Amino acid sequence: MFGLTRNMFSKILSRNFSAQIYSSAAEALSDLKSGCTVAVGGFGNSGAPENLVEQISKMPIRDLTILANDCATEGYGLSLLLNNQQIKRLVASYLGDNESFEKEYLKGTFELEITPQGTLAEKMRAGGAGIPAFFTRTGYGTMISEGNFPVKYRDNGNSVETYSTKKETREINGKQYVLEYSLTADFSLVKAWKADKLGNLIYRGSAMNFNPLAAMCGGTTVAEVEEVVEPGELSPGEIHTPACYVDRIIKPSTFKKPIQNLTLSKGSGVEIPGSEETRKNRERIIRRAACELKEGMFVNLGIGMPTLISSFVPKSTNVYFQSENGILGMGPFPREGEEDPDLINAGKQTVTTVKGASLFDSSSSFSMIRGGHIQLSVLGGLQVSKEGDLANWIIPGKKVKGMGGAMDLVASPSKHVVTMEHTAGDKKKLLNKCTLPLTGYRVVDLLITELGVFDFKREGITLTEISDGVDIETIKRNTECEFKVASDLTTMKQV
Repeated sequence: MFGLTRNMFSKILSRNFSAQIYSSAAEALSDLKSGCTVAVGGFGNSGAPENLVEQISKMPIRDLTILANDCATEGYGLSLLLNNQQIKRLVASYLGDNESFEKEYLKGTFELEITPQGTLAEKMRAGGAGIPAFFTRTGYGTMISEGNFPVKYRDNGNSVETYSTKKETREINGKQYVLEYSLTADFSLVKAWKADKLGNLIYRGSAMNFNPLAAMCGGTTVAEVEEVVEPGELSPGEIHTPACYVDRIIKPSTFKKPIQNLTLSKGSGVEIPGSEETRKNRERIIRRAACELKEGMFVNLGIGMPTLISSFVPKSTNVYFQSENGILGMGPFPREGEEDPDLINAGKQTVTTVKGASLFDSSSSFSMIRGGHIQLSVLGGLQVSKEGDLANWIIPGKKVKGMGGAMDLVASPSKHVVTMEHTAGDKKKLLNKCTLPLTGYRVVDLLITELGVFDFKREGITLTEISDGVDIETIKRNTECEFKVASDLTTMKQV
């Protein structure tokens, strides 16, 4: 899919040397045809070019290849094209927020090229930068590199029509890497806050996410914006996407901008979902995980249980939370009336920022992660093996949430802590070998369950802490694999 598309070549030869302002989305997209590849900015509902996508949903075009992180929520954004069966192939990292997305994929309605979030961001950035391919550690040892992911189902989901193929890998400086080809598109659709008439763009809050990357990789880039100003009215240092990447601008009269997961601060206490016993177990896990946070750390918290850890950080400890959709210095949930649809975390929850926070695009976010600039990552898990393998993104044929940024996180040099309930009913989750597809191969440093803490960096998996009131025999009965017991075994810490 990489290379100069016909539109990109035409852009070089005959583009206007400033963006053209169009009166409507229909006019701006009049030359979009069936079979085109379209890159779309946004992360969930945040930063989605809603008016441009809605216009495509009204057009008689089919067989589109879409490059996007996800399909937003039901009835909004790319979900409209999905429901109209206008999408032939989708290159994305996450399905979890849209039940129709997952259901239609499992029925065989479209092809899915599932791609780790950071890899997807970099593939788009590299495509726009003229870099045809690159090597990354993300996905090594998983079906992303080994192949055999069901790209397309048939017979209403009863069998698989097409599987992904094995990717080239290479050892570089003693470590294994996966070759990924970059992405370009015929059209790119982005959402910005402000534009000047040359085409310079500014994004607002975490709504930046994939938008600058989509703008870069498109043959024809169309931006919908909330405000258009004269050249010179935007400070040069404020501009996120320079005008050379932007061809067309529209200024819609309305924006819906629905908040996907409104989450508010109640002023006191933390709401943990589940039954009374489940809440008790999860709080025990969360309080232990919070003990891993040290003064001045940069920390990434995965969606689900890890997100709650931020509520248990001692007030005397300064920790800077990173969210892979483009925030470093994420603050608590907002109070009612202070929520902002342009400021969300990786779980699409409304958040705030702290003093000293910074905002950036998704490629920059994963550069921090892969480059080892984030000291700690806390993730959820479906299964963990005795070797430290992690599975947390798919139950084949049943549940396909997507890996989001998890594969990038566990491929990074940071410390990886997994928070996981020890069993799922009567099913053991700490195993000799993961039975679900892997997120990462030998990546877990520390596993925290409601029963205890397991260290994978000693000589073999070792129980180092045990929950108050739990005995070792109980842990053994609920664990498939054998494990060592530390000579200095202690009661599980809690903040």
